[in-house]
Formats: sequence, structure tokens, C-alpha cells
Amino acid sequence: MPKKKILIVDDEIELVDLVKIRLEARGYDVVTANSGLEGLSKAAREQPDLIILDIAMAEMDGYSTLQKIRCDETLKETPVIMLTAYAQMKSLFEMEGISDYIVKPFDAHDFVARVENVLKKGK
Repeated sequence: MPKKKILIVDDEIELVDLVKIRLEARGYDVVTANSGLEGLSKAAREQPDLIILDIAMAEMDGYSTLQKIRCDETLKETPVIMLTAYAQMKSLFEMEGISDYIVKPFDAHDFVARVENVLKKGK
């Protein structure tokens, strides 16, 4: 069975590195991007099984990135987990059809469990 591919889009380099190490230790193929534009480019090229997307980024925020993902025929069904420090935005993202919503800071074990749950569901 091929490895599941996860794209992490976040401009916090240290957080991305930590999450990448945790997910790779669980056997996932992890691709990273440090901006929304870079994330869109890598998502189109890599066709990940899951996108983990931060909301607060320079250049193109996560909400704008999510809207572009949902308009792309090859990506629109890809599960997305939003990462943010803004817990009050949960209902907005639920309306956008995200698969899960994780508030920073988060517990690493809980984070991995939620990623695996989304991948099992497939959406």
C-alpha cells in the first residue's frame, strides 16, 4: 500500500519541522510549503491525500488558499485540516467543508490522531 501524502502549508518553520517529523515517524510522505501560493503550487503538483493549512500567513492567508483549493477540480475533494490560533473561526471553516480544525498550540499526540482520523474517513 503506498504511503499517504500530506501537504503542510504554514509559515512557522519550526512548527512545520516538528509536525513533519511526527508524521514521517508514522510512515507518511510529507511535503511542506511556507506560503499559500507555494502551497497551491505544491498541491497541484503533488496531489496530496490531505492538506494541513494554517490560516494566518503573509502573502496569501489560509482562507484564500482554501477557497482556491475548493475551486480546483483536481483538489476540491482533498481533505483539509485548518490550523489556527483563532478558535472562534470554527463555524466559518465548517461551512467551507473542512475535515477538521486544530487550534494552536496543540498536543502532538492528539494532532497525529486527528490527522489519522481524517485520512481514514477520506474527507
